[in-house]
Amino acid sequence: MVKKEFYLLFSFLLVILVFLPIKSTSAQTLSDIPENYKAEVNYLIERGVVAGYENGEFRPERFLTREETATMIGKALGLNGEKPGKTVFPDVSPTSFASGYIQSANEQKVLMGYTDGTFKPKNNMTRLEMAYLLTSAFKLSSNQDVYYVDMPSGKGASQVIKNITNAGITDGYSDGTYRPNNDITRIEFAVMLARALNPEFKIQPPQYTPVKMYVTDNNLNIRKGPGTQFEVLGKLQKGDEIISYSIEGDWIQIKTDNVAGYVHKAYLSTEKVSADRVITIDPGHGGSDPGAVGNGLKEKDIVLSVGLYLRDYLQEAGIKVVMTRSTDVFISLDERVKIAERAGADTFVSLHMNSATSTSASGTETYSSTSGSSYKVQSSKKLSEFIQERLIDTLGTKDRGEKTEEFKVLKTNSLPSVLVEMGFISNASEAKLISTHQKETAEAIYLGILDYYKWLEK
Repeated sequence: MVKKEFYLLFSFLLVILVFLPIKSTSAQTLSDIPENYKAEVNYLIERGVVAGYENGEFRPERFLTREETATMIGKALGLNGEKPGKTVFPDVSPTSFASGYIQSANEQKVLMGYTDGTFKPKNNMTRLEMAYLLTSAFKLSSNQDVYYVDMPSGKGASQVIKNITNAGITDGYSDGTYRPNNDITRIEFAVMLARALNPEFKIQPPQYTPVKMYVTDNNLNIRKGPGTQFEVLGKLQKGDEIISYSIEGDWIQIKTDNVAGYVHKAYLSTEKVSADRVITIDPGHGGSDPGAVGNGLKEKDIVLSVGLYLRDYLQEAGIKVVMTRSTDVFISLDERVKIAERAGADTFVSLHMNSATSTSASGTETYSSTSGSSYKVQSSKKLSEFIQERLIDTLGTKDRGEKTEEFKVLKTNSLPSVLVEMGFISNASEAKLISTHQKETAEAIYLGILDYYKWLEK
């Protein structure tokens, strides 16, 4: 019994050491603090809010978990949380080093849980969650508009980012982004928190400066005011260059050589786009990654062959095609998205074969994501519908429908994008059907893409 109690105590102390740094005397003793942020870090160290590690490092680029954030913000606000205890969250252990601060922060409505009632203490804290936290902790509010290239469309999310920006806590990144879904690092947290606590560290809120932008779709209305209820003054075409010089909600005030007015931000990009249609075709897997395997076939081979036929159909129609791969090579998921965005593509189609443990599973399904701008979500859904309808008509497979799923190549993609599961490689008859009708499958997807482009032009 004594040995067991000693082991449990040792394990608990080990967890504490993993998650809580060893306190340092000042930022000057730490070897890896960026020079321009030493004052902010030192300010927090002196108040016992953050600390360095015993090897003399601060590890500024290390991500913070939600439980670590609760501990630090709790200490900064002087909350009663030193003693671990029971919380309202079922996934927070009463013996957790952060439980006291999590409960105290929740009672003060500083740091909340998720809609399912959990806290998810081991999840990394995002930059958007940090904006919510600072808004609640310091009672921030602002009516002044703020513009970031990737400003979330949700009213609550955009408001908290406005709050911390206009409070002099952040000014985003040098490329004009805020990156709300990025995990927050220790140095980002420290700098933001120090600015919130001490006015001496605050920065001047950024003034919106004119930005050169490009239109991403045809027949874009220029309106007299920031909303669809205002009169249409003119139209812009894909590839047109404009100057944006203020923002009101989802509407950007723009100037051209002939007219000034408002356009919706979903149809503008800071990246130059081609006036012609440019589509990225993404044959999944490749190289060392065969994808699903069944009935003597490999997914990577089938989707590449269909992708090359699809490329030929599209090019014959005058549509520029960018392939993420045209040979049997491995390409990471992140790089597939980057290839499309670097090429100025307007659409992204990823090709796959499905698989299941049951050999009777069959059918065709097409996925889109619910992440991103309303324009991207709506356009992706329509693209999914058009491709799915054409494939079912051509192949005669079971219609498994258009579905939503946060696959990485869809969720992180700024373009209207879909992922097509043409059929089940694990089903003998369906694997044979797709493998012997690759050109017909490609033609069906091609026709679905044409249907989509015609829809866009209406």
